[in-house]
Amino acid sequence: MKQMGFSELEFAAKKKRTRRERFLEQIEAATPWSLLVEQIEPFYPKGKRGRPPIGIERMLRMYVVQQCFGLADEATEDAVYDSQSIRAFVGIDLSREGAPDATTLLHFRRLLEKHELTRVIFEAIQGHLAAQGLLLREGTIVDATIIAAPPSTKNRAKARDPEMHQTKKGNEWHFGMKAHIGVDAVSGLVHTVVGTAANVSDISQAANLLHGEESSVHADAGYIGLEKRAEIQDRDLSFVIAKKRSEVRKLPEGPARDAARAEERSKAQVRAIVEHPFHVVKNLFRHAGIPKTPFCSALP
Repeated sequence: MKQMGFSELEFAAKKKRTRRERFLEQIEAATPWSLLVEQIEPFYPKGKRGRPPIGIERMLRMYVVQQCFGLADEATEDAVYDSQSIRAFVGIDLSREGAPDATTLLHFRRLLEKHELTRVIFEAIQGHLAAQGLLLREGTIVDATIIAAPPSTKNRAKARDPEMHQTKKGNEWHFGMKAHIGVDAVSGLVHTVVGTAANVSDISQAANLLHGEESSVHADAGYIGLEKRAEIQDRDLSFVIAKKRSEVRKLPEGPARDAARAEERSKAQVRAIVEHPFHVVKNLFRHAGIPKTPFCSALP
């Protein structure tokens, strides 16, 4: 066991724990690092020539930090030097070694993308959580959110991202992708992620968000009629779908309207758990393109 330096002792003795620390501790507890290393190892350079490669787990931890806090490669390297909590998470003692540089992180990120390892990692984490009893699989909440992408053509390719499309929500137009997620109705953990262009309808992806073991499906009013779709109507499921607000407002004042409002509040309380993963996807993680989305959402 290595001896702690003065800065580490001072940091450990402080009374207040920051939100960043708590967030990284949650990731630490939920992530099966050794299992993920096994998934990446067959594709990782062996370093037969030149200097030995940096350990897979360390690079994976830096990649997680980058995705969690929406950092560029250079900013991720700087964050390791600037933040004690991030250094502790990555496992770096600056008195003994430096942080992996931005170019090394870029190469690691491209390695994950090239071999589609973000999906493999996502599935490994879900299997680990299920084995720990954290995915109860009794009910699934389905929902979708738009993730904006830059519409400008002022870039190296002189074009918009071909995977992204424009869609209208309410009275506003949005350009980007759409993240469709299936969430465990009890734990709030994401078990399925599908990335599409923004103009793909929410309800068209609902069947792809079910793992097949749930007994109920919860969704907002955008999924009305889900039980009638051919790809889903033969499943033995109970559908808890929100009513349109206009339907509730049409009811006359009295017990029937009060009961309908209470029922909709109850449905909304169950669905509210899906907002946390959406917050993570939209606000903590930078937009990284459709192939990169699954690993982002696998984190707690």
